[in-house]
Amino acid sequence: MSDIFREVEEDVRRERFEKIWKQYGDYIIAGVALIVIAIAGYELWQRYQENQTLKASETFIAADQLADAGNLSQASAAFAIVARDAPDGYAKMARLSQAGAALVGGQRSEAVMIYKSIAKEDSGVIGAVARIRAGWALASDGPRADLDSVLAPLTDPTSPWRFTAREILAYADFHTGSTAKALTEFQNLADDQGASVSLRSRCRAMAKFLKNGGMANYGTVPPLAPATPSISDPTAPTP
Repeated sequence: MSDIFREVEEDVRRERFEKIWKQYGDYIIAGVALIVIAIAGYELWQRYQENQTLKASETFIAADQLADAGNLSQASAAFAIVARDAPDGYAKMARLSQAGAALVGGQRSEAVMIYKSIAKEDSGVIGAVARIRAGWALASDGPRADLDSVLAPLTDPTSPWRFTAREILAYADFHTGSTAKALTEFQNLADDQGASVSLRSRCRAMAKFLKNGGMANYGTVPPLAPATPSISDPTAPTP
């Protein structure tokens, strides 16, 4: 008796499946096809990204070697290629290196322009590094308003980069002759327990340097008086 009920139940299920298949079979096939195509496309995209990353890595290494060898113009051109064609991370790193090569080559304006462009596009670590490098490039004799603008986002009390930004600003004050202000800033940084040990050590050395007069001009050293010849010296002139 149970076999008869089982057979009837199977027939009912079969009829239901055939009915569903007639109504939705085409949609089911299309859905499965879309899933297969999507998986294949994703795998192809991954392979493409891997190839692009590998290519960018090789070009970046070659450009870095050119920079180390002193071929700055060639290195800058190679970094520009990576910045244009590589995935986002490599592109930003290449632009940082391109700016560095320009700075070493004496093209400070171009380097600062690239750093600013990176900082404008990236609000994370790479953007912060670009601001720091631009700050150091401007610290010695760059426009102070430009320097303040570049470093402004990093001087916030919650920024992890605030100590480096304050060091750059203190260094800029030192270069513009604001010695007393620079001394106070360096001393404050040297005493700030939140700063890194290396930064505090540098600032302590600068504070000590400024306390001792810094680069003040103390005049010229007087010439040495002529030596008095000894009587026993046979080469001494006769009076």
